[in-house]
Amino acid sequence: MPRPIRTRRVCCLPRDKKFGPLNPGVTKRPSLQMLVDEFESIRLLDYEGLKQEEAAVYMNVTRTTVTAIYESARKKMAQALIEGLPLEIKGGHFHLYDENEQRQIGCHWRHHRRLNETPEDK
Repeated sequence: MPRPIRTRRVCCLPRDKKFGPLNPGVTKRPSLQMLVDEFESIRLLDYEGLKQEEAAVYMNVTRTTVTAIYESARKKMAQALIEGLPLEIKGGHFHLYDENEQRQIGCHWRHHRRLNETPEDK
């Protein structure tokens, strides 16, 4: 019997959920689906610059699971870019941080960086 899938913790849902080429006729092509936890791994590792061990703590999974999630996300992004396919972010086994967790770790990442920037940072 396989182990049950552990629910991944995600800070917040992406503001934009659909991405893709701007060429006419692209809407007729099937879109790739990136799971919300895959998006979170990209956000934590690439955007926030965390190490895999740190991202694993934030997501409540093991480091090897973060690696697998991240590799899957990168493969989907590469396929979308190379083949010119739309990419849609939805689904997966996750739950959002509650308000206390968001306050504790500064989870409003879209606004967090801009609010904490000083003129010297720019």
